[in-house]
Amino acid sequence: MVTLGVRRWETLEGSVQGVGKQRNQDWYACQGTGAGTDPLVLAVADGHGSAVHARSALGARFAVDRFLVLADAFGRAAHDCHEPGRLARLMTYARDDFPRALVHEWRQEALGHWDRNRPVVEEASREPGTEEKLVLYGTTLIGAVFTPWLFVAWQIGDGDLAVVEHDGALVRPLAPAEEDLGDETESLCGREAWRAMRMHWAPVFEEARAPRLVVLSTDGLSKSFASADGYREFVSGLAGRLAEEGSAGVREALPDWLAQASRYSGDDTTLAAAVRPAPAPAPAETPTTPGTPGAPEEPVEPGTTQARTPPGPAGGEVDMERTTET
Repeated sequence: MVTLGVRRWETLEGSVQGVGKQRNQDWYACQGTGAGTDPLVLAVADGHGSAVHARSALGARFAVDRFLVLADAFGRAAHDCHEPGRLARLMTYARDDFPRALVHEWRQEALGHWDRNRPVVEEASREPGTEEKLVLYGTTLIGAVFTPWLFVAWQIGDGDLAVVEHDGALVRPLAPAEEDLGDETESLCGREAWRAMRMHWAPVFEEARAPRLVVLSTDGLSKSFASADGYREFVSGLAGRLAEEGSAGVREALPDWLAQASRYSGDDTTLAAAVRPAPAPAPAETPTTPGTPGAPEEPVEPGTTQARTPPGPAGGEVDMERTTET
């Protein structure tokens, strides 16, 4: 029996420019509530930023803007996805057609911008090819859409999608089998970028079993830790603080946490999160200092030790199963 899915979500979001960076190459957006016919859409993008990708800040913005439009339309189409057979068709679209449509829309946006903003060059200079133009706008992207019945996410390139499930388990369903080396990553400017896009599919049939927290972040956050364990502790701590204190205090503190992460990673740092509202919490003791995000136990040099931005407090039927596709 299908019961009422999640009725609405709260959101947290913020972005901090990397120390020494001339501009923030990240872009993000949160739109909607996830209730009824108003899907919640989250997206973060990280423009590559090197000289070869000179217009990547714009590329990141184009990626988020186009994702918002397509994901909102998808979320509205998924409003009645609990009807027999409809969920299977939506999953096929999300896996195969959505990535193609998103990459096509992004390419058209980037090429249109190029045509309107051609650099001044000598008359004899060669016209760059299509792929060369697109490289200028190279960016990663992570996006998610939430409806009362469905949570779907897509990712191309680095960055992190972390999900704290209803039972407190933390998963990173779109993490690649092998982490990218150095600064190499998949990109929307790739020749067949849609093939590199990963998808996570998670129907929601009971509010009590929906994720507590879904975090999308650019790699400036995870790179501020010496290992994946530090990042996982941060997300778990964030979930704990939200459960104990609610979103207001966390929202106020988030800019400082992101700023500290950016100081350690040296990179732009962006986070957008969906929080499933919980009943008003009982009064709780003030967390101890080591358990407070943004308060390291001791100073560390980038790239050397454990957590640098410390945590907060400490196959199946397609219409029933959560799946991740690559």
